[in-house]
Amino acid sequence: MKKTITTVVMGLTLFGPVFGHDKVKVTEEAKVEAPAEGQAKVQIAILLDTSGSMSGLIDQAKTQLWKVVNTFITAKQNGKVPFVEVALYEYGKSSLRGEDNWIRQIQPLTRDLDKVSEELFALTTNGGEEYCGAVIQKATSELKWDSSGDVYKAIFIAGNEAFTQGPIQPDKSCKEAIAKGVIVNTIHCGREVEGVNGGWKDGAVLADGRFLTIDHNQAVVHIEAPQDEEIVKLNTELNDTYIGFGRTGRARKEMQLANDAKAFKEKTSGAAVQRAVAKGSSNYYNSGWDIVDASKQKNFDWTKLKDEELPEEMRKLDLEGRKKFVADKEKKRGEIQKKIQTLNSARNKFVAKKRAEMAKTDEKNTLDQVMSETVREQAKKKGYQFSE
Repeated sequence: MKKTITTVVMGLTLFGPVFGHDKVKVTEEAKVEAPAEGQAKVQIAILLDTSGSMSGLIDQAKTQLWKVVNTFITAKQNGKVPFVEVALYEYGKSSLRGEDNWIRQIQPLTRDLDKVSEELFALTTNGGEEYCGAVIQKATSELKWDSSGDVYKAIFIAGNEAFTQGPIQPDKSCKEAIAKGVIVNTIHCGREVEGVNGGWKDGAVLADGRFLTIDHNQAVVHIEAPQDEEIVKLNTELNDTYIGFGRTGRARKEMQLANDAKAFKEKTSGAAVQRAVAKGSSNYYNSGWDIVDASKQKNFDWTKLKDEELPEEMRKLDLEGRKKFVADKEKKRGEIQKKIQTLNSARNKFVAKKRAEMAKTDEKNTLDQVMSETVREQAKKKGYQFSE
């Protein structure tokens, strides 16, 4: 199976140079990364209402994806650090196909977080019909959910219209989801009483999930910490350890830098820091285009690397020279990631103290808050342990 990826680069210089192309179109083989034996896993599908009034929800989602993923940085299940797969759907936009109930799968369950982030930043809104039952059923049936009962699997659906709209009853869809071991959490964008009356709470109850409410137009509160500047600086150094190869390597390296720049533009929401923290963890995994990650796979064959698919600095090296070049980058990456993790640990303590000092009487929930709290609470019931 083949897929086409289009990457648009806009002269980015915030986090390092790009390759000088305004637009790169490449084709790559779709790959399924098999986890290591016994490796823990987390699967989360995010279903976003993209009808006309939901621009605030999209803004929260695109800047806070990294924060939700980072919830699992300190987690372990049976002594194993879990990796996170994220799927993304939009529904309720009139420019989508009516025969598909105005639903679009944007990304299947994937570890390719850069691609998910890029798609979130590209989302737009306009009026439409919001069919919650239909999109839950679609996500339940077509995503490749892990069959193990030990894996934390959850759907988060967010919207503001009645939960019961559309040709497919949401109670049926929620029952189908939990029968597969997939929890359904419902997020109503608006007042709690409206969410209850609109059926959002009923859906969560049927699928062992939580009914949540947020102010989707609220600006995400980011507490600046003394460690932030150094974490973002280390992110720039970290980029230098990624070696694009193959037909997609150059374009994907550009995408990495493009996503950094987008996060930096949203730094008041903490997006730049949270993205850097995610890149400092094992959840940022790019074996499809980065030689350092790819070379860790059991079936990686150094002899099959073609000169024209390598960056210029590796083409002149012999096989042993190439291995050493990659090993040096891997070592440097590990050192930088360790520094980021240490800084983030100190940052979390600082932020926790500041939050405790802040008056919370007027604080309103945002998407990142309710999702991070919920995944942590629910994953604990599956045996995931979190370091404080």
